[in-house]
Amino acid sequence: MGSNVPLAQASNEEIVLPARVQEALGQLVGSAKEGLLALSVGVGLGVLAELLEEEVVEVVGAKGKHDPGRTAVRHGHGSGEVTLGGRRVGVERPRVRSADGRAEVRLQTYEYFADRDPLTKAVLERMLAGVSTRRYRRTQEPVGSGVERAARSTSKSSVSRTFIERTRGALSELMSRRLDDVRLAVMMLDGLELQGRTNVVALGITTEGVKIPLGLWEGSTENATVATALLSDLVERGLDPAQGILFVIDGAKALRKAIRNVFGQAPVQRCVRHKERNVIDHLPERERPSVKQRLRRAWALDDHARALDQLRQLAGELERTYPGAAGSLREGLEETLTLTRLGVTGSLKRTLESTNPCESMLEIVRRTQRNVKRWSSGEMALRWTAAGMLEAERQFRKIIGYRDLATLVVAIERDHDRRRHSDATHTPSKEAAIVAAM
Repeated sequence: MGSNVPLAQASNEEIVLPARVQEALGQLVGSAKEGLLALSVGVGLGVLAELLEEEVVEVVGAKGKHDPGRTAVRHGHGSGEVTLGGRRVGVERPRVRSADGRAEVRLQTYEYFADRDPLTKAVLERMLAGVSTRRYRRTQEPVGSGVERAARSTSKSSVSRTFIERTRGALSELMSRRLDDVRLAVMMLDGLELQGRTNVVALGITTEGVKIPLGLWEGSTENATVATALLSDLVERGLDPAQGILFVIDGAKALRKAIRNVFGQAPVQRCVRHKERNVIDHLPERERPSVKQRLRRAWALDDHARALDQLRQLAGELERTYPGAAGSLREGLEETLTLTRLGVTGSLKRTLESTNPCESMLEIVRRTQRNVKRWSSGEMALRWTAAGMLEAERQFRKIIGYRDLATLVVAIERDHDRRRHSDATHTPSKEAAIVAAM
């Protein structure tokens, strides 16, 4: 065999290709030394030129052959651009005009390769991965020095404009999703703080256990007006407020009020992890482990009456020495046991007794935003949050315990019927009659 160096040899050695291959590939040998993608791009440019010429022949006919029936003619070449490796690269493209010379004929091959969407998608994915606009050029794949010199659209301002365009599209997509056919079992609400701005976000969980980012709303604080606007928007987009939905929140009174404003007496589960932290924060270090253990033991019970009794007993004991902790525990105490009251047990109960599924989504949102130094507007905060939520959606899996969601849905419907019957039994007129008879 010859003395050529094998291609699989250590990467720090110079790649030497056989002479016959060098003659065949010509300029592509230099590109091959710069990386596999560079070779692919170099070959891609050559293939593109061939495809363009083939389409011209199909539309116009073979060069030099007279055809009286032709409907189009060659019209020289013009400059164009295609997307390669996240860059816009200049190319020479053939031009074709109609036989009467009135209009230019579009070449489908060029239209396809000239589409800017691959670039905006590449920019979005790199930015969401935590690459700042200043570092974007350094993170791009090598495409070959020749192509690099001809490439554009990777300056800081260009990348920023592209990202704004793409995230604005993500926001529009998220906020315009129709929800008419979405059957939810659970909705989680939470707030995301962004340097003095707050985005209230909603995450839905379908009866099949699929997580869906539903929407978001921006405000100066996590108040009832902002949360009510978000929930009202979901209803306007087709979400049926009459369907039985369990709401899971961190305990914020503003969120609780908004749920009541839009969804009436829908059941609400307070996040036990937030409640635990709030109670523990009122205690000295020496008391925290034992109180935490008692809280978790009570919340783990499947017997609602026993769990409620144990929590009330703990609050009574804390009252004497740590009234702040006792008050924190009593506030919304019964709503920390909503799942237990509805008869939900096992892994589904552990999944839904906290806002962790929503927190996981927000953690991805925060990770995509970590390079943002200043939020110039509420619209910017919304765009970034929406893009992060959709990025999180790509990573979603069904929730743990989803097979028991049917049990939850039935329990919510029964709870709704019980409340409706109770309201009908205790109407103002009947209560007035009872008082008059006393």
